[in-house]
Amino acid sequence: MTKELLRIEELHAWYGESHILHGVNLTVNEGEVVTLLGRNGAGRTTTMRAIVGMTGARKGSIRINGEEALKLAPHKVARLGVGYCPEERGIFASLSAEENLMLPPTIAPGGMSIDEIYAMFPNLKERANSPGTRLSGGEQQMLAVARILRTGARLLLLDEISEGLAPVIVQKLAEMILTLKAKGYTILLVEQNFRFAAPLADRFYVMEHGKIVKQFAQAELSQNMAMLQEFLGV
Repeated sequence: MTKELLRIEELHAWYGESHILHGVNLTVNEGEVVTLLGRNGAGRTTTMRAIVGMTGARKGSIRINGEEALKLAPHKVARLGVGYCPEERGIFASLSAEENLMLPPTIAPGGMSIDEIYAMFPNLKERANSPGTRLSGGEQQMLAVARILRTGARLLLLDEISEGLAPVIVQKLAEMILTLKAKGYTILLVEQNFRFAAPLADRFYVMEHGKIVKQFAQAELSQNMAMLQEFLGV
């Protein structure tokens, strides 16, 4: 029986006076990869930030593993087993790759060991002593994801992880997502690169103007391509 890990109901969110999310409803089941599609400005990143408590005012419901998280501070949301990898990556330039990796606290048991992470990301092992500024964009992105794997988080929110990266790196990130799925992680992906996201996701939600306007499963992808071209210019 599938277990629901994340349920969002009638979620509204604001930045100051700007009302960005207008009643978002979505669910993510344990072990799924779910992709949020939409144009820039549709509200996908705001949805991610609202889940972890990093927007302004919010109303509605965000249940993580059955627990209401709408009123929780970001550090308490993290302790429900949520790892957020924002688009800006947040690598500390003055720290080495390994120091960056060691920085986040453990939030739950079962986080990956350094050896497991280096087995998954051999590039990071090679660059362990390199300062953050010396890492390529792809290495920085791998490090940003690897950091949250150490914490014990099982629900991963990954925002535009393929953006601006060479195709060979994007392919490695796709392999990483499939590996994490095989290990039982649950992933909510915001992605502009449809070719990257399409083969990875179990289900898709399409956002427009701060609302979910369509949802469909991987098996229904081909019959929704015309709609996606209209919405996304795919």
